[in-house]
Amino acid sequence: MAVLSPDAPSEIVNYSTRVDKVGRRARTVRAVRVTIAVIMAIVMLIPVYWMGTTAFKGRADAIATPPKLFFAPTLEGFVYLFTDRSVLNQARIRRQQARVDELNWYERIALAGGQQITGASQYGTRLRNSVIIAGSSTILAVVLGLLAAYAFSRFKVPGEQDLLFFILSTRMLPAVVVTIPIFIMYTQLGLHDTHLGLILLYTVFNLSLTVWLLKGFMDEIPREYEEAAMVDGYTRLQAFRKVVLPQAVTGIAATTVFSLIFAWNEYAFAFMLTSENARTAPPTITTTIGRGGMEWGMIAAGSLGFLIPVVIVTFALRKYLLRGVTFGAIRQ
Repeated sequence: MAVLSPDAPSEIVNYSTRVDKVGRRARTVRAVRVTIAVIMAIVMLIPVYWMGTTAFKGRADAIATPPKLFFAPTLEGFVYLFTDRSVLNQARIRRQQARVDELNWYERIALAGGQQITGASQYGTRLRNSVIIAGSSTILAVVLGLLAAYAFSRFKVPGEQDLLFFILSTRMLPAVVVTIPIFIMYTQLGLHDTHLGLILLYTVFNLSLTVWLLKGFMDEIPREYEEAAMVDGYTRLQAFRKVVLPQAVTGIAATTVFSLIFAWNEYAFAFMLTSENARTAPPTITTTIGRGGMEWGMIAAGSLGFLIPVVIVTFALRKYLLRGVTFGAIRQ
């Protein structure tokens, strides 16, 4: 039978006190971290909030000084974004007001600003170009990068380190340095102002990112899984498709998001290598000028519409993204 020493109760009390202090210290550290994270999130989201509110402001509220935090929301910015308009004189405004009941809601919004809708703008087409070009180049870059990363990870490639450094060096090159040579080359090849031209260019520039990211994920997937599958009769391709790919889903998702963001936001090549047919949304938004002055509500509406698709993709892949960014698919 165990016998407690006379000092045992005091030792238990001291131990409990130390445990309570450690627990309070851990809770305090956690609370401080959460507070800092919340403050940083608020600070970083202020521009997004301001852009979102400006998109629903009228022209007078958008340029008001001091800025208005409370205002009557309107769809004026979105109407101006998706339409072409002409400025009306006073006589034409009165004639339009006389038949206001016959006008659509968006025509009434334009009339309130002294303008008349003459047709659809090019923003919808430019946004569609962004979806086609960014989506296609991202798929190509991820597929090709996945195959290259698997080869570098699983086979002995002569000059592997030199090849990997060469691939990475293409990412270090500023776009403005090669814009003029690429412009001349594209003009001679007939790729200027074409969807195919931008898709190929974005794919090449994204390959370095996809190869390096996916190689790290492939290295963390144990080779024994594939070897066991091939012992059971699988071919190398079947083992890659049925064993490796499911393990690499998190890495593929993270790489897809990063590649999509680059292709979606790219400005320099889209501005220099396109004019009408294949021009994407970023150059369109920055060159948007309203009728009779700068319409900040329309610019904010265009930026908000351009932001939404990337946010949707990121949230759709969020359960894979965090794990993929931090440590890859699996650890051996």
